[in-house]
Amino acid sequence: MAGRGPWLQRSLHRQLLLWLLLPQLVLWLAAAFVTFNVAQRYANRGIDASLLQATRALARQVKPIGNGLFIDFPRAAQDIIEADPDDRVSYMVSTPPGQFILGNRRLPLPPGATPPRLGEPYFYDAQIDSLRLRVAALYVPIGEAGEPAAAGAAGSRQVMLVQIARSQASRDELARAILMDTVLPLSALIVLMTMIVWAGIRAGLAPLARLRAQVENRVPNDLAPLQPQAAPEEVRALATAVNQLLAAVQDSVAAQRRFVSNAAHQLRTPLAGLKSQAELALGENHDPALTARLQRVHESAVRGAHLVNQLLTLTRAEPEAAGTLPLQRVDLAALAAEVASDHVPRALQAGIDLGVDDVAPGSTPVSVLGNEALLREAVVNLVDNAIRYAGRGAEVTLSVRRDGVMAVLEVADNGPGIAPDQLEAVFGRFYRATHEGSGCGLGLAIVREIATRHGGRAVALPAQPRGLRVQLWLPLQKD
Repeated sequence: MAGRGPWLQRSLHRQLLLWLLLPQLVLWLAAAFVTFNVAQRYANRGIDASLLQATRALARQVKPIGNGLFIDFPRAAQDIIEADPDDRVSYMVSTPPGQFILGNRRLPLPPGATPPRLGEPYFYDAQIDSLRLRVAALYVPIGEAGEPAAAGAAGSRQVMLVQIARSQASRDELARAILMDTVLPLSALIVLMTMIVWAGIRAGLAPLARLRAQVENRVPNDLAPLQPQAAPEEVRALATAVNQLLAAVQDSVAAQRRFVSNAAHQLRTPLAGLKSQAELALGENHDPALTARLQRVHESAVRGAHLVNQLLTLTRAEPEAAGTLPLQRVDLAALAAEVASDHVPRALQAGIDLGVDDVAPGSTPVSVLGNEALLREAVVNLVDNAIRYAGRGAEVTLSVRRDGVMAVLEVADNGPGIAPDQLEAVFGRFYRATHEGSGCGLGLAIVREIATRHGGRAVALPAQPRGLRVQLWLPLQKD
């Protein structure tokens, strides 16, 4: 494909159309050239016939009388011949070699006429100044053999040359008329053929377009096989290979889901046991040094359990798993109120003033279509992050509103906030803007993943005069 423009690289339809139309264009040009030459040849035949007739008629007007020639060529006939300035007719009568008798002495002699053939016409092209001419010449004998004449030697038969020339304007005009009468229908035929070819290409590539539509219109987690019968025979092998790839991916995704499920079961149980044993040991131990070590073990167990839960949530939010979860109408205002209510005890323990702004189950519903469990997890992560990092004495506020066709859920705090250059980076996996707190760097990554799976987005903005606002934008459900 090197050397070809992007116009050709992107469209098989255009390539086929180009390769089918180029020969038609070449044939059209060749047909026009041949038609013009044929038209000129036939125009010459017609003009030559009329010139020959005029030449013979003029020759009959010159008769030998005694030792001279009698020319019966009235002035009226001469005026008629020279009447049209655009299609001028010139004539000359002479007795070779070079004895001019009548007409236009500038007309050239016929080529290759030595010795001349009597009574046989000569047709040739000539040019006088800028005027192109078609000339007919005829050698005719005058007198009888051995009879004296004015222009020849005694006892020899004399020859008279009669020439009539006509400008090629009429010939070219006739040739152009024939060309136009031929090329215009041929052009219409080419246009019609182009339309037929274009329609044929579209019809021929329609199965391929349907096969492409099967792939383009899919959601990311749709791994159902393609329908090979909808594909042309030439690409059926490609469709089969794609189906094999989809089957392999589906098996891989299923194996990953089984692994995640088994890992969750295997990790949760020992972590819960470790956490319980650490709590029991803390309650029974009175050694300050050992208590500090047990406290760190307990914190590690809590963090490990939190990390496992976050990883499982992130896995459920990914496209392969999110597509299998049921969707329903979810009232964001009611959901935000429930999550805030559930986190009030923890906020009080952390010295955080947790509140809601016009969020109540009885208010105007701000409904979205989504998976309630995932959306709840997103709101929980937003509130959890705010409580973890806002700091004691801070205020955390939840609010829900409509903005055009989108629903906006916002969690704002007046804590220390984060640097402007980190507002986008905090949505990366395992990214932590601060080393304080016990987070694992997955909370906001989960929020963005859930928002993306629901056709929305998650953004972080600075709060004024200080703090952080994290917004979850989701499409409103159409009534």
